[in-house]
Amino acid sequence: MTPQVKLSALVTRRMPSAVLAPLYSTCDVDLHDHSHPLSHAELCARLVGKHGLICMFNDLVDEVALSAGDKLKAIATVAVGVDNIDVSAAAARGIVVTNTPDLLTGATAELTWALLLAVMRRIGEGDRLVRNGSWRGWAFDLMLGTELRGKQLGIVGSGRIGQAVAAIAPVFGMRAVYAARSERNVRNTALAAPILSLDELLLTSDVVSLHLPLTEDTRHLINRRTLIRMKRSAFLINTSRGGVVDDAALAWALDQRLIAGAGLDVFEDEPEVHSELITRENVCLTPHLGSATRETRTAMAELAVRNVMEVLAGRSAVTPVVSKR
Repeated sequence: MTPQVKLSALVTRRMPSAVLAPLYSTCDVDLHDHSHPLSHAELCARLVGKHGLICMFNDLVDEVALSAGDKLKAIATVAVGVDNIDVSAAAARGIVVTNTPDLLTGATAELTWALLLAVMRRIGEGDRLVRNGSWRGWAFDLMLGTELRGKQLGIVGSGRIGQAVAAIAPVFGMRAVYAARSERNVRNTALAAPILSLDELLLTSDVVSLHLPLTEDTRHLINRRTLIRMKRSAFLINTSRGGVVDDAALAWALDQRLIAGAGLDVFEDEPEVHSELITRENVCLTPHLGSATRETRTAMAELAVRNVMEVLAGRSAVTPVVSKR
């Protein structure tokens, strides 16, 4: 009788013990019990002999990592996007890749509106003015911002998060429009939001909000050419992936006053941020907080654990990106 192989899993970041408890009951768990990421070399070394991997969006799972983890059966990323994983290479090895869709939609939509309000009403600037002692009292023309009512919100990307952002627009008196390849890309037809070409959306929108996965087609979608198309009074919001925006081009556009400001939760070279973006008062910056609520992050981690446990038990993943071949 062949002895049963003890399953093992690598978890690349600190998680609540209650979330990981079910995994500990079925696997030997190698937990990187820190908030900082493993280096790529460390990741590869710790993947040796592992059957499951629970990783984050900034853990690079490439050919080298997959070769090191030659016993892997399941990769569960605690994210929606899978641009950090070589999905094709994983599929070729029979590895099931999973993500955590739906769960972070509401939290990311909320942060999108928080950034939009912060940059248009100059909340960050006002906070700094009060804290550094520079405020000298109320003045008629002090820190005048831009009102939302009557403005057009251009949403680039008509998936779940883009639609959740659009659904809030009427509350502020804004008109939402989408840039999408076809009307079929807009799942919720009840929103009845017009679908424009990207060029038309950029030309006519007062706020452009990005909700796209990072792919070869979307990398640097927002660049010098597209920024020039925007209104000089317009604001750019990005809560999707940093690489969708060319940060150097954005800094240039802001310096040339081609757009009015930006709200950014993600950056091209995280955690590094372009120096000129840091120094600009008309840019609101947050450290990749899109899904950062206790409720959402816990639910995402729980789903990732469940996905790994299901696959290692020989059952179907709950939310597979690539099914086992």
